[in-house]
Amino acid sequence: MKQIAILGSTGSIGQNTLSIIEKYPDRFAVASLAVGKNIDAAFEQCKRWRPAVVSLATDELADALKLRLQQSRITDIEVVYGTPGTVHAATLPEADFVVSAIVGVAGLEATYAAVEAGKPVGLANKEAMVAAGEILVAAARTKGVALLPIDSEHNAIHQCMRAGEKREVRRIWLTASGGPFRNLPLSEFENITVEQALKHPTWVMGRRITIDSATMLNKGLEIIEACRLFDIPPSAVRVTVHPQSTVHSLVEYIDGSILAQISVTDMRLPILYAMSYPERVESDLTFDMASLGQLDFEPPDFERFPCLRLAYEAADPGNPAAGKRQRTAVQPRSSLRCVAFWRPKRRQAPDTPTAPAPPHLQPPV
Repeated sequence: MKQIAILGSTGSIGQNTLSIIEKYPDRFAVASLAVGKNIDAAFEQCKRWRPAVVSLATDELADALKLRLQQSRITDIEVVYGTPGTVHAATLPEADFVVSAIVGVAGLEATYAAVEAGKPVGLANKEAMVAAGEILVAAARTKGVALLPIDSEHNAIHQCMRAGEKREVRRIWLTASGGPFRNLPLSEFENITVEQALKHPTWVMGRRITIDSATMLNKGLEIIEACRLFDIPPSAVRVTVHPQSTVHSLVEYIDGSILAQISVTDMRLPILYAMSYPERVESDLTFDMASLGQLDFEPPDFERFPCLRLAYEAADPGNPAAGKRQRTAVQPRSSLRCVAFWRPKRRQAPDTPTAPAPPHLQPPV
């Protein structure tokens, strides 16, 4: 029985993680939860899952939850708050596995603390790898624990790389659906609405990541994450637009073989893979190959999606303008752009300078 700590339990990844735990009660249980500000969801999750620890954003919210739990005669849950509370939830001695799903860099300290405590971590938080990937990977190596990607693309790469040695990998291919604006004329970009940006063609995700996917900034962060997580240079990371989102990523080996991971577009599958690793667990998340009509792949448009170019520049150690400062700055800039885009008085797509990708970063056709 694996005891699971969930950082970001009320978000889409957190809720999907709880659904996996519910599906496999003989394999998984809840050790602790980090919730944030949603006190109603925290209360319901405490009633259902009875974690040993639950962490909220502030002391006021923690006090309010304590009162509600006491009124419901639930007295066996430790309620904590703030970053120290999240760290406590992540490093609980009885926790066997930590799901890091707090949006942005807010979950970085707790994720690092979990690794330092010798906990294997399922990373749904790519921002932590973008901002401090070298530190997290080094700590994981020192402690001998696994960093297992939960986002579908890196999870697919992890699965494909189990077929060979790292030295045998020529390059990896990150697939991207192209989002809702793949074919929208550039002349119409200035009139894009929030509602349009939130209509992802293949995935159902949280609001923030859906916006980042529409601009392909999310894919840009994944480029940087892949470099850190798999210890490969940005020149060995390629992006291919795959509208069906059936192939989640590919790994190309030096002998010319290319391995692809194909599955349903359901985040429960990579979550189950990470939580069960190194085993595989039988599930009903099956893909109907007979329904597969075609697979389309095309190179990304760097003029349409300039965030890809910026990510390559930030990830490239040979770029004098790149480095830890620039990589770390990518994430807060994306947060500010999302906030600006959501404001009712500004419903236009954020302006980003456009330019073609540098020749050595352009994916081959």
